[in-house]
Amino acid sequence: MIPFFYIGVIKLRQILRDHPDQKMIVALSGAFIFLISSLKLPSVTGSSAHPTGTGIAVVFYGVGVCAVLSTIVLIFQALLIAHGGFTTLGANCVSMGIIGPFFGLIVWKILRRTNVGVFVSMACAAAVADLMTYVVTAIQMTLNVVTANNANFGEAFIDFMSVYAVTQVPLAIIEGIVLGMFAHYLSTTRPDVFEIADKNSVNPFAKEE
Repeated sequence: MIPFFYIGVIKLRQILRDHPDQKMIVALSGAFIFLISSLKLPSVTGSSAHPTGTGIAVVFYGVGVCAVLSTIVLIFQALLIAHGGFTTLGANCVSMGIIGPFFGLIVWKILRRTNVGVFVSMACAAAVADLMTYVVTAIQMTLNVVTANNANFGEAFIDFMSVYAVTQVPLAIIEGIVLGMFAHYLSTTRPDVFEIADKNSVNPFAKEE
């Protein structure tokens, strides 16, 4: 996680230095993550199901910046609303700030290169980022159960995914629609944001173009 955070801080400083007009959009991206991911529903073994809100951040600024914004959000949520917590901070940052958004960015790149519209591309990217976050969370929970209780990995993983799917699939669809609408609005009012997004590489460690 630390390498992603480090490279994200460097990229974020570069974006704010070269494009000071992006401050508001960066702040909105973080606010989206905080507000949307705070809408939690109780789930299995003390965890919770909630939207993640990382689609905007990862599409516009890449995985590294998304990891930075997600980490900041998770720390504030642990401090202010007892959501998440410090003992699970690393696991949450990896699932919600890095791996889930990484798959969302791949979907965005594929759809945009095939000339799919902004709304559909963002909706799919946000939904996939959300769902993959919970696939990773299910793997993390499964490893915890396997380590503690010597449970069967496959059976435990299916159990976790079955429970998460009930709430997470509809939440991901709703999140995709909301972020898709926001991205469509930005495409008509701030098309410059998409110029930065087009330069984002899926590889967060790749040099800037």
